[in-house]
Amino acid sequence: MNIGEQIKKYREELKISQEELADRIFVTRQTISNWENDKNYPDIKSLSLLCNVFDVSLDQFVKGDIEEMKKIIDNSEIEKFNFMGIVLTIEFIIMIVSAYPLLKFCGIIGVIIWIIIAFITLITCIVVENMKKSHDIQTYKEIVAFTEGRTLGKKELIEENAKRPYQKILLSIGSAIITIITFVILELIFG
Repeated sequence: MNIGEQIKKYREELKISQEELADRIFVTRQTISNWENDKNYPDIKSLSLLCNVFDVSLDQFVKGDIEEMKKIIDNSEIEKFNFMGIVLTIEFIIMIVSAYPLLKFCGIIGVIIWIIIAFITLITCIVVENMKKSHDIQTYKEIVAFTEGRTLGKKELIEENAKRPYQKILLSIGSAIITIITFVILELIFG
């Protein structure tokens, strides 16, 4: 529920007109109408006066909006996490694919360039890991649930917590295998 709906609901419960409410909080009737139609929102002073007139706490008055704000914040966190995942994937691909050509064709300068690319990728990894820690997500299933804006059930969480140590080992082995295969393919291409 938004503030406009709250104002209208409490005003109608008191059985007062927009004009009567406007007189009580020292604004115009048009201002009340704009608030109720979500054209604009009351300032802090007006919110305080509204709470006094409706005899409700500020927390109770804006409760629905707080929940809506939490959803917006959660969605922005999910979007940021998804974006950082895409950036990290692109950086990993660049890092893996560029290693051999940089070494082969640029020598020591190529190594320096590759180290810079690897350093930037490492910083992105740290950012993503911090995001994962702040939301307590580690396994693939937890990450997918988070990016879809949902949480796992109690049973699923227990199962995922049991998988966490093994997934890190498998991820390390998989990364090593992919790197070796990439180097072999690039050696065959540029050999």
